[in-house]
Amino acid sequence: MDGDEPRGFDVELMQAVAAELGLAWRLIPYADADFNGIFGGFASGKWDCVASGATITPERLRLASFCTPYIRSGQSLVCNIMATPQVRSIDDLRGMILGVQRGNTSEPVARRLRNEGRIADVRTYAYRDIGVMLDDLAAGKIGGVMKLAPVMRWMTRSRPQLRVVQEEITDERLGVAVRLGNDSLRVAISDAQARLQDSGALPQLVKKWLQA
Repeated sequence: MDGDEPRGFDVELMQAVAAELGLAWRLIPYADADFNGIFGGFASGKWDCVASGATITPERLRLASFCTPYIRSGQSLVCNIMATPQVRSIDDLRGMILGVQRGNTSEPVARRLRNEGRIADVRTYAYRDIGVMLDDLAAGKIGGVMKLAPVMRWMTRSRPQLRVVQEEITDERLGVAVRLGNDSLRVAISDAQARLQDSGALPQLVKKWLQA
């Protein structure tokens, strides 16, 4: 989401996929605290697919079926370059608090850093509170934020004191998810993505939304 209108890579990707499949597109925002709860919407029939920068993990493969990955990405570190100009990587975070979203794939990475003594603590924010997390970073309440690089490049574009200082902390593949066992929809979306790739439409979306 960007402003009052639904915008972003996943929105435009699914609009293009729906057009390829001759289906109506309808956005249903997810605003619960834990991102992993989004997969529960399949069982209740709230939505047919999840397209929200979801990393494909073994745990999530037990909750949903994933289409062909549409991008390879990784966690990034965002810091306040005015308050902590010395921080350039996770190796510079000793004694600091690292912010992550609940249920995000950054959370286990941050907890590992804490357990190794490389950061002081992890502050976990509700999935819907990404703006609050960035506000806390700008105010100096935390030392860094970890989240997927394309999202953070977009979210910090109007926050000059915040900058992505490190990328490729992890290696992750993102994909659209559907209900477990819904192979017909999974294959249809994957095939539509392939056609969008061949036509150049998908690379254009990646360049527009996800590349620096």
